[in-house]
Amino acid sequence: MSPEHSLDGALYLAIDQGGQGSRVLVFDEQAEAVAEGFCEFGANMPRADWVEQDPEGLVSSVSVALDRVTSSLGEKYNRIVAAGLATQRSSIACWDKHNGSALSPVISWQDRRAHNWLEQFAHHTARIHQITGLFPNAHYGASKFRWCLDNLPEVRRACDSKRLAWGPVASFLLYRLLAERPLMADPANASRTLLWNVKTGNWDPELLELFGLPLQPLPQCVPSRREFGTLCVGNKKIPVTVVTGDQSAAVFAFGHPRSDTAYVNIGTGAFVQFLSDEYPGCTPRFLTSAVLHDGEDIFYTLEGTVNGAASALRWLEREYALSRLEAKLAQWLTHTASPPLFLNGVSGLGSPYWVADFPCRFIGAGDASAKAVAVIESIVFLLQTNLDGMRPFTAATVRIQISGGLARLDGLCQRLADISALPVYRPAQCEASARGTAFLLAGRPAAWPQTNSGQCFSPANNPGLSERYRAWREAMRGVLAREALPR
Repeated sequence: MSPEHSLDGALYLAIDQGGQGSRVLVFDEQAEAVAEGFCEFGANMPRADWVEQDPEGLVSSVSVALDRVTSSLGEKYNRIVAAGLATQRSSIACWDKHNGSALSPVISWQDRRAHNWLEQFAHHTARIHQITGLFPNAHYGASKFRWCLDNLPEVRRACDSKRLAWGPVASFLLYRLLAERPLMADPANASRTLLWNVKTGNWDPELLELFGLPLQPLPQCVPSRREFGTLCVGNKKIPVTVVTGDQSAAVFAFGHPRSDTAYVNIGTGAFVQFLSDEYPGCTPRFLTSAVLHDGEDIFYTLEGTVNGAASALRWLEREYALSRLEAKLAQWLTHTASPPLFLNGVSGLGSPYWVADFPCRFIGAGDASAKAVAVIESIVFLLQTNLDGMRPFTAATVRIQISGGLARLDGLCQRLADISALPVYRPAQCEASARGTAFLLAGRPAAWPQTNSGQCFSPANNPGLSERYRAWREAMRGVLAREALPR
């Protein structure tokens, strides 16, 4: 494409609402980020297992990020032709569909307040997995909706008077940010409610009855790519044409995904995904997710989940009164030779274990630097455990592509390469969700180039790491066996 055309070509605005803030990036037709705005916005933990965000603050953080990016663009913002939204998939909200006022906090995907209530459905696990591709877990929306209905009087009154809307946080943001106030849910986000049928692409009556939840408050299920409504930024009206989940968008960050690649994205949590253009069916201990429905084609992923990644570092800071760990990690990962082991139950154990209340613990002694390295290695070990377990259900894997905030750590990437015996490729642009959203906005073009080459971490023999992984697996097996014993 000629330089003249690139000066006048279309721009795509991608909103990435994540666990640590709202980010807006604008990309041109050459996949180059030409502007970025960020507004930090974290979560609150009012009590154990509760993770919330203020809904008005969340909406405001997106608006602030939009204002910052459009200010930096100047007149170029008139070239924006479409906008897209990627959000945390399992976070939910309740609101009044008459006036848009929030009736609950935004309850984060990390929140596990209703995990005891959910245990009564354990004998329905196989059926739930068959319908949704998921396992009954308090991270997903169903138990959160039920908690709100049972514990928040405003939600109950709104439900009784047919004013209640509830759904994924993406649906709440669409309602609040778009002129038309749509009530819609895309597949990637709807699927994380534990109420969405992966085969029919709609809310499932059997699961609504099982969990005792009404259909009426839920948004309309629609494809990922369609006309959702109009985002008004300044005096410009921008059509929103793509809505998806942050992890779902991440696999498309550098063009159409390859079937021989494991896509790892590490932010608040860490996720490993393998793409399929056919429904892969249910697999033991792992998730089947719909990541894109463009109106014609549907793409799925086989997914493994590590709940505690950046959130595990925040946990370490709180528990040991530490600060600014991430700024020190690069050096510590280089110089710490023998860290202790960390059994990482932050936000509960995800796949392949699925233990909601697994207690965190260190095995072995160490100072702050050693403990921080142990947390990073626990993320690597959990990712590798998922890769090991997913191998029978995927094509032969030849490489790992890594993205997300913690992927900037060379020591993490090298450890993942060493323990997996696979090359790990880290693109120059680690913020994958917004870039993937822009690729979808552009219509999945054949070329979605990287301006700068990334870095490849080749696997090396690392006997110390291998021994710690062996000891970590043995320790996990022992603790899980003891936890399973009757008390």
